[in-house]
Amino acid sequence: MKEFLVELTTTVPEGTDPAEVDRRRAAEAVRAGELAAAGHLVRLWRPVGELRSIGLWRADDEAGLYEKVLGTLPLWPWMSAVVTAVQSHPNDPGKADAGV
Repeated sequence: MKEFLVELTTTVPEGTDPAEVDRRRAAEAVRAGELAAAGHLVRLWRPVGELRSIGLWRADDEAGLYEKVLGTLPLWPWMSAVVTAVQSHPNDPGKADAGV
């Protein structure tokens, strides 16, 4: 699988029922766990003091990342994404851990 650095920003539409937001956030946590177990979500960070996330994701290709991975997130309709395809650097100290 290829790796992608993905910056996700979620913007809840104005006027959305708070119960719907809570429902989607709970479902998002479950789906993230499923994607991690399947090897698609490798790491996930939140920059200090910001309401966005940065993650290392895996998929067969970028189209599959959008369609079969990110597109399955319950919050996806409210998200914007910046996707950067990445590959291991020859001097990456974690190269052996990445299985590359």
